Amino acid sequence: MGDITYGLEGKIAVVTGGSRGIGLEIAHELVRQKARVVICGRKQENLDAAAAELGSENVMTFQAHIAKEGEVEELFRRIMEAYPGIDILINNVGMNLMTPAIPDTDFTMWQKIIETNLNGTYLCSRAASRVMRAQGRGAIVNVSSIAGRKASPAMGIYGIAKAGVEMLTRVMASELAQSGVRVNAVAPGMVRTDFSKPFWSNPDLCSHIVKTIPLGRIAEPMDVVHPVLFLASEASAFITGQTILVDGGATAV
Repeated sequence: MGDITYGLEGKIAVVTGGSRGIGLEIAHELVRQKARVVICGRKQENLDAAAAELGSENVMTFQAHIAKEGEVEELFRRIMEAYPGIDILINNVGMNLMTPAIPDTDFTMWQKIIETNLNGTYLCSRAASRVMRAQGRGAIVNVSSIAGRKASPAMGIYGIAKAGVEMLTRVMASELAQSGVRVNAVAPGMVRTDFSKPFWSNPDLCSHIVKTIPLGRIAEPMDVVHPVLFLASEASAFITGQTILVDGGATAV
């Protein structure tokens, strides 16, 4: 995609789930853009490996379970001890389990998926927005999914959670606009990461999925990274409450 720049030099950016997958690719690009990057995740060994891969003195790691209120509050307390503010929050953490139809779903499974995808996004957004509102600026970018717009087999609870993320995006954008804080989202289709490997690693299933995508391929992580950074930057200064679909045209047909 060439040397695209977003004017993020020196910006303080927090990336949840930044130790692997799309989150790690976002962190890589933020480092390349000379931002100061905080990545958080549940496992310290994954964070350590990511920090070593990123190889920058402008990267800090914090361990936290973003679905637990106390850990999120402690995470942002520690971030504010290390930095004077927060310019960008990227809510990237997400998880999915193959689920049966809603009547056959175990409530524990429902809770796990909702807690990680929706509650975690809410808790981190709440903590970061308090900082951003006080400083009069900031950008929050949520990673949603086209599953939040279209009922898909075995992804029902995940889709419900992501639909909630998109409404959270609109509500917070409306509430925070007068404080100089923008809130947007990106909604990818399938992306070639370990998260979706059970789908794209199956040749027959992958071929079926590709046939539903007008651009004729599934997304690579960088296809998502650049829309995220665009929404985090001043290039999108007059955009808030919006979700950019990154699906190769799948929802256009």
